[in-house]
Amino acid sequence: MAIAVMCSGGDCAGMNPGVKKFVDYCFDKGEQPYLIFDGLEGLIDGNIKKATHEDVAGIMHEGGTMIRSSRSKRFYEREFRAKAYENLSALGIDRIVVMGGDGSFRALDRFSKEFDTSFVGIPSTIDNDIFGTEYCLGVDTALNVIRRATDEVRDTSASFKRGCVIETMGRDCGYLALVSAITCGAEVCIIPEAEHDLQTLGERLRHEIKNGRRYVVCIAAEGSKLTPELVEWLEKEVGIETRATILGHIQRGGNPTVFDRLMATEFMTFAVDRLIGEEKTNAVVVYRQSNFAFESIDYITSSKYEIKPQLIAMGQKMFR
Repeated sequence: MAIAVMCSGGDCAGMNPGVKKFVDYCFDKGEQPYLIFDGLEGLIDGNIKKATHEDVAGIMHEGGTMIRSSRSKRFYEREFRAKAYENLSALGIDRIVVMGGDGSFRALDRFSKEFDTSFVGIPSTIDNDIFGTEYCLGVDTALNVIRRATDEVRDTSASFKRGCVIETMGRDCGYLALVSAITCGAEVCIIPEAEHDLQTLGERLRHEIKNGRRYVVCIAAEGSKLTPELVEWLEKEVGIETRATILGHIQRGGNPTVFDRLMATEFMTFAVDRLIGEEKTNAVVVYRQSNFAFESIDYITSSKYEIKPQLIAMGQKMFR
């Protein structure tokens, strides 16, 4: 039987290095690799191709995913899952590596329990919000995109004695905003996980501006939904002209960092070895305390990811 790789949900830098390692490593192990294009939708539509080394040559440095991704409402319906299984069976594929988030893992878990298919998930989301793992593929590249943007916005803010509100991705999780704020030396950080006190922050900033501060950097997670309010607060309460910069999907792209390339390689090696070595498996590769391990889907989906208390503690001065 053969083995396939797919991406599902939001894309991130590191997926292409993962795809390349998948193809190269499968050949090294004497397995026939297949590429599933367009995620779950491609699985249903049979958009599956036998892979060659040529398919993945020269993609290590590219962001996004060359096999593309999708979200699929159709996959919730059994008739379409059955169609996906027919497509896999026709090619002799009974094992899948999926790079995605917990929603993708739940979908494949249900699929593998209904049909004779094994899968291993690789946590891949720039939000870094999957329970059970300390690191998700794509996070380091996203943080470096934010770091570059913040440093550059700070330059022009200092030139005009302005404030800047930089909105990062993170609909339900403030990890990107918090780590970026800590490592970029922001004065204010607003995330869903921590209460903030604009009155106290305002008093401190007014004092600092009076004593020579030339700019204010405020980093906010999109999940806070406070970007316009923060601009107004800085202008009216703190007394500094302010501009907002919403980074948006720029955070998903970009040249993968060395760390994300390495993590993609290691995640994928563990995933393929598991699928080759186990007769039947459905698990997720996780990274904790500098080690890789496997967890069940039930465990991964049993709790909500929480930012480490140590990081929250480091940001206290930026919250209040």
